Amino acid sequence: MRAIHSEDFQLTALGHRLQARRLTPEKAGQGPVMVFLHEGLGSIPQWRDFPAQLCQTTGLRGLLYERWGFGGSDPLEGSRTPAYLHQEAQQSLPQVLEQCGIHRPILVGHSDGGTIALLYAAAYPQRVTAIVTEAAHVFVEELTLAGIREAVQAYEATALADKLARYHGSNTDSMFRGWSDTWLSPAFRDWNIVAQLPRIVCPSLILQGEDDQYGTPAQVAAIVEAIGQPARGVLIPGCAHVPHHQARERVLEEMVDFIAGVLD
Repeated sequence: MRAIHSEDFQLTALGHRLQARRLTPEKAGQGPVMVFLHEGLGSIPQWRDFPAQLCQTTGLRGLLYERWGFGGSDPLEGSRTPAYLHQEAQQSLPQVLEQCGIHRPILVGHSDGGTIALLYAAAYPQRVTAIVTEAAHVFVEELTLAGIREAVQAYEATALADKLARYHGSNTDSMFRGWSDTWLSPAFRDWNIVAQLPRIVCPSLILQGEDDQYGTPAQVAAIVEAIGQPARGVLIPGCAHVPHHQARERVLEEMVDFIAGVLD
């Protein structure tokens, strides 16, 4: 297994300071950089060592960063809007990639991060080598809203807030409310990006746990059908919303095989 070098640094996108991390395997090849896009309550540490293992196994470099309002990045100002995922994909992510000198990345996105990967690949189809999504959403389901309502109850009645604070510090409450309030708002109920997905032309691996508490298999089916030939959907048994932790070996195998095929 290759040794890997990790470097933490900061960058700026849309005028906000963002926390970031580079992963560079020993004898890294000249292939595309994998850019990891975290979930709606995520941060760099919440990925644990999965990105490092994927970089080690593939020999590709990696970039992780915390979006505005998450982790060690600048605090959120005001409320999020129903367009927040589009803004991240079409305005913030391009600036992140430009500052880091990354061209035609492989985007690896979890949940909200998966949706951002899809939106970026749809907006800039020639700028992406491939995308991998885990538990991405392309429309709102009642199951999603029920899962978020349960998360709100847990945040208010259990130690969930303290657990999230380990990763997000003073950003915790605005981060959580920015996610839950937006998804549960009437303005977001009709959010749907399926019509944009046919613009995606790159190879796409679409993963989801069979027991995902935030989405049904209809999400995977809609994504694969809309993208067409370049997309492959995989439902992972015995797995909920966080496949790279709950079914790590299977997910790693799927991603490594997919990336090897892309690079051939």
